[in-house]
Amino acid sequence: MDTLTETWPRNEAPRTTADWQAADRAHHLHSFTDPAVIRDKGSRIITGAEGCHVIESDGRRILDGMAGLWCVNVGYGRPELADAAHAQMTALPYYNNHFQSATPSMIALAEVLAELTPDGINHFTFANSGSEANEVIIRLARYYWQLKGQPHKRTIISRTLAYHGSTVATSSLGGMPLMHDNDGGVLPQITHIEHPHWYVNGGDLTPAQYGLKAAQALEARILELGADTVAAFIAEPIQGAGGVIVPPETYWPEIQRICKTYDVLLIADEVICGFGRTGSWFGSQTIGIEPDFMPMAKGLSSGYIPVAAVGVHDRIFDVIERGGLWPHGYTYSGHPVACAVALANIAIIKRENLVARVRDDIGPYFQSRLEDLAQSHPLVGERRGVGLMAALQLVRNKATREVCTPEDNAAIFCRETCYDKGLIARAVGQSMVMSPPLTITRNEINDMVAILTRALDATAQKLGYI
Repeated sequence: MDTLTETWPRNEAPRTTADWQAADRAHHLHSFTDPAVIRDKGSRIITGAEGCHVIESDGRRILDGMAGLWCVNVGYGRPELADAAHAQMTALPYYNNHFQSATPSMIALAEVLAELTPDGINHFTFANSGSEANEVIIRLARYYWQLKGQPHKRTIISRTLAYHGSTVATSSLGGMPLMHDNDGGVLPQITHIEHPHWYVNGGDLTPAQYGLKAAQALEARILELGADTVAAFIAEPIQGAGGVIVPPETYWPEIQRICKTYDVLLIADEVICGFGRTGSWFGSQTIGIEPDFMPMAKGLSSGYIPVAAVGVHDRIFDVIERGGLWPHGYTYSGHPVACAVALANIAIIKRENLVARVRDDIGPYFQSRLEDLAQSHPLVGERRGVGLMAALQLVRNKATREVCTPEDNAAIFCRETCYDKGLIARAVGQSMVMSPPLTITRNEINDMVAILTRALDATAQKLGYI
């Protein structure tokens, strides 16, 4: 029986999957989706979730290898988070943080984040998404230099294939060509350098040599623009939506040297890497980055409710504190319910030692299983990743590092085959990407790899590899 067990609104007669698809087709514009696909195939109706699985309207359970959108770190179905939301809604459903106001959950969340973030990140402002957090970053970085008497330091340098949000400003801040094309180009005073992917861009250089070369592109761009015009450099510790790009070990030390040399602020975008994903509370701690700003979201509430934060280093706050009224804020900045859920989420991560589990146990197992697959499968040239985020690079030739082309349609075909077989993975460029909940078990990882192997086999057969 293809009928939902729950209906919405509650007083409606039960709707079938086809009913939901028809209503969706008629009224809903999907994110990052071709409307023709919804028109012709219909949407996938997700009605429930438990642990590391989501449940479709026909009752089929699917292993969620992406933790939603990189965010459901503690897994699905946590009553503690619903309870925290209910308790806060009952006590105080809403109040803002404008005009000298604050709420206990907002204050407590800032206090907890100061304990978890790298040394010196002790001040926080709140938002509702990673996109909004990075909007705040743009304004804060430029405001800081204005207060320092250097108002011409406004340009922000980012990287190609970076993802920092979907607003007009943050899509420019990111390095996704499709998003730039949709918006008619990149906003002024934002520019990009090459993303540090050795396998694709390194040529004959060793990873160590290429890491230095990729980092020194930042120095070259600063000198080209003039250091007196450059406000900041923004980068994810590990590029997530760009394809889980892990820089060579030489990259980040050189980036930090360059930022310090030319007095350029360093922004570590922790929206994906934060809250245990890399085996530390933050990717900056895994890699050894000392940021001036840290935007964060996603794992902050495990996606249970929209919330984001921007961590500000003491050296930045000391200037802002003396600058008078800070002219920025959102209606829902530091929403008390969102902060309460975030606090309960962090408590689960602490209580269940999920960060250490990713670092010492399940993360290494996940990476080793994928490395075995990369070594043995003719379609996979590279396994890259840290903790519980990874990518498999699909290639035409393993010996020459020739990657599949968009015309091959390898990653999209593999992604769709994974879904048909019961696994949500993501196609990014010509890579298969995975980022499961931090609670995933070894048996579930084995299931993931088994399905992924079958999907890769089908893709290789389609391309004539086997």
